[in-house]
Amino acid sequence: MRSTFMGLETSKRGLYTQQSALYTTGHNISNANTVGYSRQRVNMTPTLGYPGIGLNAPMTAGFIGTGVEAESVQRIRDQFIDRQYRQETNKLGYYESRSSAISQMEDVMSEPSEYGLNEAFNQFWSSLQDVSTNPEDAASRKVAVQRAEHLADTFNYLDTQLKQIQGNLGNEIDVSTTQINSILKQIAEINKQVQSVEPNGYMPNDLYDARDNLVDQLNQYIPVSVTSVKSGGNALEIAEGSYTITFNGVELVKGNEYAEITALDTGTPSKKVDGNVDDPTTGAFNSLSKISVSILGNPPVSGTEQGSFEQKDFEVSKGKLLSLINSYGYQNTGGSVEGYYPDMLANLDHLANVFATVFNQVHEAGYTIDQTTKTGVTFFDGGTPITAANIKVTDAIKNNSSLIAASSKEDEEGNGKWAAELAKLQSVALSNGGFNIKIDGNTIAFPGAPSLDGATYQSFYEGLVGKLGVDGQEAKRLQYNAETIRLTVQNNKASISSVSLDEEMTNMITFQQAYNANARMITVIDETLDKIINGLGRVGL
Repeated sequence: MRSTFMGLETSKRGLYTQQSALYTTGHNISNANTVGYSRQRVNMTPTLGYPGIGLNAPMTAGFIGTGVEAESVQRIRDQFIDRQYRQETNKLGYYESRSSAISQMEDVMSEPSEYGLNEAFNQFWSSLQDVSTNPEDAASRKVAVQRAEHLADTFNYLDTQLKQIQGNLGNEIDVSTTQINSILKQIAEINKQVQSVEPNGYMPNDLYDARDNLVDQLNQYIPVSVTSVKSGGNALEIAEGSYTITFNGVELVKGNEYAEITALDTGTPSKKVDGNVDDPTTGAFNSLSKISVSILGNPPVSGTEQGSFEQKDFEVSKGKLLSLINSYGYQNTGGSVEGYYPDMLANLDHLANVFATVFNQVHEAGYTIDQTTKTGVTFFDGGTPITAANIKVTDAIKNNSSLIAASSKEDEEGNGKWAAELAKLQSVALSNGGFNIKIDGNTIAFPGAPSLDGATYQSFYEGLVGKLGVDGQEAKRLQYNAETIRLTVQNNKASISSVSLDEEMTNMITFQQAYNANARMITVIDETLDKIINGLGRVGL
């Protein structure tokens, strides 16, 4: 026979369960504007019916329900959308960083402009044409020297500014690895808390949210894989366990243990990438050699390398760290340096070297109006080789403009033909075959001139600027596409996991009414028991 007080217990369970649901609804409403919060729900399940199953179970007319219980409090997430969101976050981090790096380079190059390298070339060639018209005029010669200094200074400025930005990118790599290490440590600490809570049968949903937010942030920098490891004990079936974070086969987080990564340059061994672009001992560029991973530990054991990553390891899935590496520069498998800024600096160095070398060759073949030094005068100097960083006008030319070789013949002060040929160098297409100059019925060959692959100085530079513009457009377009796709995925994610106040208010009314109904049921049972206890056996009284 069923218990007389069975209905009280059933309704009491209903009260407790609806109360838990109301509290959970209140928690959702309180966190409606919390970033990364996932709405939670109480999973209600009916308790075991009466009578129980067994040989001694009493026979009744039916299997009577005994109420409801809150089995668990679960957050609402979609793992597929989470994975998709992280993938798009990774791509967006790459293209945002790339677009920023290219935009900074465009600001430095400043083309087309009245102050860029192209205009400096134009002014220099124009000044040489003025010298060819008035070769004896000291003023036009001094202007030509000043224009040459301005051209050299422009090369120097571009080199300095690009290296400064490159150094900033190196600092950003260092800051990014520090941020990655902080995120890895936080994930490990949350894993530790999860491992201590779950075996007791609880669901630490807010810890799950905090951990997933960190994984989202981590994927902005590097593309990682996430696997869950069950905590054991009395953990619920739907408990998420601790996260193991891996990248390219190397474990970065495993339970409460975590790794530390360091970006190392190609200069001094074990030296971190920083803002120092050039190695002070060798003068070589400090590109990134590898990302070193210290052995797992809590805290990590520094200096013991567990593994390492190279630039190619990041290529498949992108990420902000890869973009910084590609912009800053890295050592490829062949040992040479690649990267957006190193390539541009190398091209500017090549342009400066070819320009100075060819101009010097032609200038040294002309004649000055100086009576002491009549020919063979070097115009540009800087070192071997001449680069954008060190190109300069020789002190002799700066101090004595009469040393400009404007004449095609000796002791002809009014002959400006050679200055005209110097000005014509702006239109000479430089290839491996060299070039010839025809003047005064003679052909002078310059077979050893360095090559610009058939381009003139300015067309070579315009090609660099044009490629920069195309790359900048592409980066902005891909950034926009990545932002659009991620926004779509983010909206899908929000439609599943975010708190809807309208929905929560509806739930609140639903649970409140259910709570009231259970309370009313207890009142009815109380009245029934009162009749049984106080009313039975009083017939006739």
